[in-house]
Amino acid sequence: MSENVYVLGVGMIRFTKHPDKTVKQMTAEAISALLTDVRVDKKDIQSAWFSNVIWGMYTGQHSIKGQVALSPLGIQGIPIINVENACASGSTAVHGAWMSIKAGLYDLVLAIGVDKMWLPEDKMKMFSTFMSGMDVDLGAELIMAMQADEIKKAAAAGAAGDNKKEGHSAFMDLYSLGARMHMEKYGTTQRQLAVIASKNHYHGSLNPYAQYQKDMTVEEVLQDRAIAYPLTRAMCAPIGDGAAAALICSERALKKYPDARPVRILASTLASGSLSNSGLEGIGKRLSNQAYEIAGLGPEDIDLAEVHDATAFGELWQSEELGFCPEGGGGHYAESGATKLGGKMPINVSGGLETRGHPIGASGLGQIYELTVQLRGEAGRRQVEGAKIGLAENGGGFMGTGEAAMCIHILGK
Repeated sequence: MSENVYVLGVGMIRFTKHPDKTVKQMTAEAISALLTDVRVDKKDIQSAWFSNVIWGMYTGQHSIKGQVALSPLGIQGIPIINVENACASGSTAVHGAWMSIKAGLYDLVLAIGVDKMWLPEDKMKMFSTFMSGMDVDLGAELIMAMQADEIKKAAAAGAAGDNKKEGHSAFMDLYSLGARMHMEKYGTTQRQLAVIASKNHYHGSLNPYAQYQKDMTVEEVLQDRAIAYPLTRAMCAPIGDGAAAALICSERALKKYPDARPVRILASTLASGSLSNSGLEGIGKRLSNQAYEIAGLGPEDIDLAEVHDATAFGELWQSEELGFCPEGGGGHYAESGATKLGGKMPINVSGGLETRGHPIGASGLGQIYELTVQLRGEAGRRQVEGAKIGLAENGGGFMGTGEAAMCIHILGK
């Protein structure tokens, strides 16, 4: 069994709206960026894990997505595994690649995530795709109940005038429910959520690959259009398109690529959630403890983290689940400045899903890209000084009141 597994190279295109690009074109651009980052003959790639969620829903291209997208690029005839695991799909592809190398089956494996989500001509269809990330038999009933509760709570908070809003993903209603539960239990405030979003808009302004590159103040975040109380638009991830890729390799394969700048995968973990309706029941704490144990590290050893912040509340919650701050203290932790570039524990220096963007199948690999360039010292204006250890948490779907799937990766310089 291989002792060490590495990220040999990474490639990414900007996450944004790409109306003129197909999934195949974005796949080709991400592969081109990857092979510019590290000189590898495509014929040396022994297997590929292809992450995509939306392509089949929009066009009917199901079942053999990876084969269809990669074969025109000359990546064919090898095992190609198609991955769909809600928002955790991209990091699940990385986990699969890591696992196959750890088992000694291969020395060089491709993990790639691509999604084209922006569908301006049919926004109802675009938003309805998110329902697939939950139990569809129960989803509609759950969303209706939450929307009724949202109106009630918003009115009680004096925000009744903000309830007129355009269509949005059903997941924003779920996140708003989680945020309100946290507010009631711990005294978390809407302003603390705005601090997180403002920080991420600042980080995104430093990232040329981010969908949103405009800095926003806390007040601007609070005054943005209401989505689902307490969330405003600036606190929520945008819908867009994108692709990112990584080559995962064994230690013995490194000898073939002396010019590469590899980073080591210290831990790769994957878990599924459980049905529960009693409070916030996430799996981040359980899974991160597993990852820390595998890596021989603790949360105090992490220099930066990319976490799944489909909303600002997602980052707040995960900062607690991952052990960066006490339970219930995520809001105060963000207000302290600890999570901003230059702070004690920079979180989402890429801008996170809130501003870097969230093309579902590519998001987890976007996190791996960010950690890799950070640990190499190649992140430019958003570089975390002295970064040696990075963590990526990527969760997806909902089971009860928690995630249906989650991956956590810890990378080391």
